[in-house]
Amino acid sequence: MLFVYDQDGEYRPAPKELVLTEANKLSGYQLRRGAKILSAETAKTVIGYRLRGKQHEVFACLFLDCQHRILAFKEMFTGSINHTTVHPREIVKEALQLNATALILAHNHPSGATEPSQQDISLTNILKDILKVIDVRILDHLVVGDEVIAFSELGLLQEQ
Repeated sequence: MLFVYDQDGEYRPAPKELVLTEANKLSGYQLRRGAKILSAETAKTVIGYRLRGKQHEVFACLFLDCQHRILAFKEMFTGSINHTTVHPREIVKEALQLNATALILAHNHPSGATEPSQQDISLTNILKDILKVIDVRILDHLVVGDEVIAFSELGLLQEQ
């Protein structure tokens, strides 16, 4: 629980809107260019704040350099309540433009479910094969629902 100091000199529970605003500021700071992603937990936390609660599916990429420093976080594709069309060509273009050597894929499930679908697994494998050609590694794929699940933790992301 977060408390705020009010005008009467009393501590009161912070309103939900304030908590969410501050969390978004923190996640934005942690996703700034040049910040290092040191663990899957860090990525899950900051990306989870960005994608959780959206009413439509969003597919995003966190582009990283060879030392896993952030180059950019981009919401690449927006879809409907339960589907987003992902165009691998656009991800390749962005990776080349940013000179990325690694990336973390992420998308949300507005339903709150975190179980990766067969389409999620298939798409990840296709992107992995395509990006391998230009020497860009996929470090993880996060599914954001009520929780954040990482493909790497589920054993769904085999080494290239």
